[in-house]
Amino acid sequence: MESIISNLVARFEQGSLSRRDLVRGLALLAASGTAAAAQEDLNFKAATIDHVSLQVADLQRSVDFYQKMFGFSVVSQEQARSIMRLGNTRTLVSLNRESPAGIVDHFAIGIPRFNRDAAARYVRERGATPLEGNFAGFHVKDPDGIRVQISANGGA
Repeated sequence: MESIISNLVARFEQGSLSRRDLVRGLALLAASGTAAAAQEDLNFKAATIDHVSLQVADLQRSVDFYQKMFGFSVVSQEQARSIMRLGNTRTLVSLNRESPAGIVDHFAIGIPRFNRDAAARYVRERGATPLEGNFAGFHVKDPDGIRVQISANGGA
């Protein structure tokens, strides 16, 4: 990239490139560099399981269980959507009062430097379609229809 910038500046200084064309070239280079850098930032080799989301019949009963059994505390909650997130210092289990109960709603893979646009390009290039819906984060389905959320390490 450095050689391209040097070439643009040299052409401008020699008078073979207008100021407008120099700025346009630098802007296009910056935009393509940002997209390439964002793509490179998706490092699934450093991925962790961020959390598991479970559908439960009785939210308080499940919160009580995870608190008593594992010593988890409430990390965050969304009362309007009946979601409680529990863990130690970050969310490990997300409980959602929904039917049918007793199923894994989704699990989340956390990666460093998560970028939603780069993730969308990444999964599309590999034949998957990012999901749209009223759920948090970025999701894709595996071959058996299980939702996988991709987020920054330590996401919700």
